Amino acid sequence: MDPGFQGDEIGPIALLMDELRSEDVQLRLNAIRRISTIALALGPDRARDELIPFLQDSVDDEDEVLLALAEELGKNFEEYIGGPEWAHVLLGPLENLSAVEETLVRDKAAESITKVAAVLSPQQIEQSYIPLLKRLSHGEWFTSRTSSAALYAPVYSKVSPAIQEELRKGYAALGSDDTPMVRRAAAKWLGAFVKDMSKQHVLSDGLAIYRRLQADDQDSVRLLTVEDLVVIAQQLSPPEVKEQLLKQIRQSISDKSWRVRYMAASHFNALSEAVGVELVREELVGHYVQLLKDNEAEVRTAAAGQIPGFSKLLERDVIIARIVPCVRDLCQDSSQHVRAALANQITGLAPLLGKDATIEHLLQLFLHLLKDEFPEVRLHVISKLEQVNEVIGIQLLAESLLPAIVELAEDKSWRVRQAIIEYIPLLATQLGKPFFDEQLGNLCMSWLGDTVFSIREAATINLKKLTEVFGVDWARAAIVPRIVNMGAHPNYLYRMTTVQAIATIAPSLSVDIIRNEILDVLLHLAADPIPNIRFNVAKSLEVLATTFGTTDEGKALSKQKIVPALEILKNDLDADVQYFATHALQRTMATIEG
Repeated sequence: MDPGFQGDEIGPIALLMDELRSEDVQLRLNAIRRISTIALALGPDRARDELIPFLQDSVDDEDEVLLALAEELGKNFEEYIGGPEWAHVLLGPLENLSAVEETLVRDKAAESITKVAAVLSPQQIEQSYIPLLKRLSHGEWFTSRTSSAALYAPVYSKVSPAIQEELRKGYAALGSDDTPMVRRAAAKWLGAFVKDMSKQHVLSDGLAIYRRLQADDQDSVRLLTVEDLVVIAQQLSPPEVKEQLLKQIRQSISDKSWRVRYMAASHFNALSEAVGVELVREELVGHYVQLLKDNEAEVRTAAAGQIPGFSKLLERDVIIARIVPCVRDLCQDSSQHVRAALANQITGLAPLLGKDATIEHLLQLFLHLLKDEFPEVRLHVISKLEQVNEVIGIQLLAESLLPAIVELAEDKSWRVRQAIIEYIPLLATQLGKPFFDEQLGNLCMSWLGDTVFSIREAATINLKKLTEVFGVDWARAAIVPRIVNMGAHPNYLYRMTTVQAIATIAPSLSVDIIRNEILDVLLHLAADPIPNIRFNVAKSLEVLATTFGTTDEGKALSKQKIVPALEILKNDLDADVQYFATHALQRTMATIEG
C-alpha cells in the first residue's frame, strides 16, 4: 500500500504531495511551512522513513519554496524524527539544497547543516557528515563546492587528527579552485576554520591557504581575506605576526583595489589590537596615515571611523604629531561623507589628549565642523559633545554651538529637525538651566507649531524629557503656561498639539499642577468643534486619571471633573469620540475603584 495512505483516509504525505504539486506557489510554501506539524502527526518512524525521503527526492521547486525548506530543516527538526541520534538523516535533503543555483538557498542550507552538526555524535560526523562534506567539496558544479566552505569549521574540533588533516587538505583545494566563487567562499570562511586549528597547523596550513587567497587575482576574493588576517594575527604572538604576516599587512593596505583598502580601513582597529602595541607603533601608524590620505573617499570614510579606537593604542605625542594633522585635513575634505564620519568620531580624541591639548589642537576643528554646510556633519558633532564637555567644558563651544543648533532646527528637511530635537535633552544637561532658558527655550516651544506631525510629536516628547532634566518647578514656570496658551489658538493644529502635549508631559508633573493649571484647559477643549480634538481630549483625560487616580487626591479629581467630562463625551454625536470616551471612562473607573 502507498505509505501516504492509511485505510480510506488520505495520509499526511499524500496531502503534502498534492499541495507541493499545486501550481500555486503560496500553497506550496504553506505546505513546507507545515512540515514540522506533518512530521509530528506521522511520528518519528514514519517521518524518517517517508517524509525525509520524499523531501529529498521530490522537491524541485521555486527558490522561495526551497529556501523555506532549508530553513525548516534547521529548526531543531531532529526532534520530529527521533532525536539527535537520527539527526544525520536530515543531511540528505540539505545536501541537495546545498548544490542548487540560488545563493540564498545554498546559504540557508549550509546554515541548517551547521545547526545539525551541533547535535551529531563523533560517530555520526565520521560516518555521515564527513562523506557529505567530501561529496560537496568535489562536486562537479561550483555551487556545491562553494557551499562546502562553510561546513569545515563546525566539525573540525570534533574529529580525529587524521580526519583533521584531510579537512585541511580539502580546504586548501577550495582555496586553489579554478572558480572565483569557490575561492571567495574559501576566503569568507577561512577565519572560522583557522580559529579551531592549533598554532602549529595555523603556521603550516592556515597561513598557506591565506597567502594564496590574499594574492588572488580577483579583488572580490582578496577583500574577504582582511578578516582572515585579523583572525590569524589573533592566533599568533607579536613576533610571529611580524615574521609571518607583515608582508601581507602591507599588501592589503596598499592594494591596487580600493575595495580591499576599504576593508583594511574598516577592520584597522581589530587588526591593530591583534598585532600588538609594538608593531602598531613601529609599522601601522604609517599605514593608517596612508589610509586617512587615500585617493578614494570611501577608504577615507572607513579610516576616519577608526580614529579614536586606533589612537587609544598610541601615546599622546604620537597622536598630536601623526593623527591630528590628518584630522585637520579631513575637516576640509571634499566628501561630505568623509566629514560626517570624522564628525562622528573626532570627539573621541578629546579624552585621549586631555584639556590643554584638546583646546589647542581640536577646539577649532569642532567649531569648524559645527558650521559645516552638510547637516549630518553638524548633527554628529552635537550628538557626541558630551565627551568634549567632560574634558574642556561646554562654554568654549557654546558660542558656535548655538548658531549650529538654530540652523539645524530650521533645516528644510524635517528629519534633520527631528534629529536635533532628540539631542536637546542631552544638550540641556550639558548647558545648564540658565543658558538653556535664555537661548533654547523659545526654540523648543516653536517646534510645537511645526507643519510636520512627527516634529510636533517629537517636540512634546522633548518637553517631557526636559521636565525630567530640570524638574517639575521649571516645567511649571517655563512650559505649562505656553502649552496652556496654545489651547486657545484659532488654528486647530495648535489646539491639537496642546492636547497631545498634555498627555505626553502629564506623567512627569504633579497633581497640583494638573488640577490648577492643566485640567481646565482640557475640559474647555472637550467642547471643541473639531471631533479629532474631542476624542484626543478623552484619551488625555484617561492618561490623567490612570496616572494620578491611585492617590486620594487624584481619585477626588477624577470623580469631580474627569468622570463627568467623559460622561458627556460618551454621548457625543461623533462615533470616534463616543468610542474613545467610553474606553477612557472604563479605564478611569477601574483605576479609581481598583
